[in-house]
Order: sequence, then C-alpha cells, then structure tokens
Amino acid sequence: MSTKIQLELSIPGDMRGRRLDQALAELVTDYSRSRLQQWIRSGQVTLDGRLPQVRDKVVGGETVRIDAEIVAQTANEAEPIPLDLVYEDADILVINKPAGLVVHPAAGNPAGTLLNALLHYDGSLAGLPRAGIVHRLDKNTSGLMVVARNLTAHKRLVEALQARTVKREYLTVVHSVLTAGGRIEAPIGRHAVDRKRMAVVANGKEAVTHYRVEERFRAHTLVRVQLETGRTHQIRVHMAYQHFPVLGDPVYGGRLRLPKGADATFREVLSGFRRQALHATQLGLSHPQSDEMMSWQAAVPDDMARLIEVLRQDASDHAG
Repeated sequence: MSTKIQLELSIPGDMRGRRLDQALAELVTDYSRSRLQQWIRSGQVTLDGRLPQVRDKVVGGETVRIDAEIVAQTANEAEPIPLDLVYEDADILVINKPAGLVVHPAAGNPAGTLLNALLHYDGSLAGLPRAGIVHRLDKNTSGLMVVARNLTAHKRLVEALQARTVKREYLTVVHSVLTAGGRIEAPIGRHAVDRKRMAVVANGKEAVTHYRVEERFRAHTLVRVQLETGRTHQIRVHMAYQHFPVLGDPVYGGRLRLPKGADATFREVLSGFRRQALHATQLGLSHPQSDEMMSWQAAVPDDMARLIEVLRQDASDHAG
C-alpha cells in the first residue's frame, strides 16, 4: 500500500537565491522539509526537467515537479488490540493508552504495540510515518496521546510539538513530601555508563519541567507536572534528579520508602505497585485542520486510583 504524490509548481521570483529545499518547504506546506529533502535526494523531484541537489540555489521562474511515493510500512502487522478512544475525527485520534502497552515495535517488542493496534483500527494509517504516532509514552506510563490520520495533520502536529504549543499535563506520585511546586531546567542525555538510562548531563538536550503539589501524604506527594520539552524519560529523570523520584519507577525510583506505622494494606499496595506512578491526564492542542483549541482529560487508571486512595487513608489515620 502506498500513496502517490504528484505536484507541479513554479518558483516565485522573490525566492531568488534560496536553497531548493528551503523554497519547497515554504511552498509545499503539507510535507516536512526532511521529507522534501529525501525526495530530492532520491530523484523524485525535478527542477526544469533536471535532477537537482538539495542545496541548489533557485533563481525564480523554474518549474518544479514532484512525482513521489510514500510507501506504507508493511513490516508491521495490524493486530486486534483494543483501543480506548477518547476522541476521533477525520484528522486525529486521541487515545488513552493503558500502562503496559508499548507504543512502537522494537527489538524487544516486535508486535503487540499501539502501532499494531492503530493499523488494525484504521488501515490507511499504514501510509503515514509510524502510523501517525507523533509522540510517545513509556511502556508503563498511562494516559493521553494524539495520533495523526493524514499527512497534513501529521506535519502540523509535529510542528506544534516542536514549537511547544501542545499542552501535556501528568499526575504522578513521588517519594518525599514536597513543600511547594517549582520549575526544573536541567539538560537530559544518555547516562555515561548505562546507555539504556537517561540522566541529567552537561551536554544533554534542553529539558524543562514544571510541577505543582496536588496533595501531600505522610511520606509521598501527588504532583501535577507540565512538560515544556519532551525528552525521553523526562519526568522520571527530573523527579529523581530533585531527590523525589516517581513511586514504583523500576529504573530511577530507588528503594521503596514506607512511613512509620504503615498498616498491612498500605505495605501491600505500595510494594505491589510495580510500574512508575505516572499518568498523562490532560492534552491540549490547536486542531491541525480547523485551528480550534481543543483539550481532553483522562482520570488516573484503577491501579493509580487505588494507590492514591491508600495513601490518603494512611494520612487520615495518622493525622494529628
């Protein structure tokens, strides 16, 4: 399955001196600059009948013809995996991803992923990069994600994420009792020794996290987090860096911390919580077609709701 793209256009005179890929990125806004560069390099773009280079300068008046093909990702199979759809229209899907579901197929998870589920729900997504997935959540993080259903929506959602205009809020339970919220600005990159882990490193990518206290318990805090950037494991790394790691996090969480006098139910629930207590609870964005501001919310899943209930009851039992 593939999508054929055939376009013919003229370079305006006021673009004289611009690189071809720069000019096309402004003229053909439905496709990313990197995709246009790929088409130029692979001979799917002609400039006045000749095969140009990406860096060729235009003079104005040239005729550009694009005769390209977007090939579907046939390596990934459609699988009948249930989806919790929060919203859908012709351009986007909003999904409430459960904990335990991997987003993209990879070496350790070649199937059974969100991508496989999306291909089953809408076969046309095979013609889009990563079946329309434009951002990700870790396997054991639950919550809201947006998926593009066409190339225009895909391009505009990617641009919105890069421009940091997509609002993403999370709820998380962390170790320690926080006195106040704050802002964490600390660059994130690969751990110097363990390359599977991320860490705050001097030469990492810019990462900014905002957080505020929602509710305090005896030895833990329910925190609302808003991402300004979207680095791998950002919330988990930043919380651990500030010495209040996410409860249940098997990588960055450290040992389980229990307050004195905790009863058997409290100990059982906390010790049995084997994933990071992190949920993407709110998503807001400008619709890629209509520009209407839209937002969605998803309550924490049952396991986190039970965790919060037990923490709250323990705090009440030991109040005063």
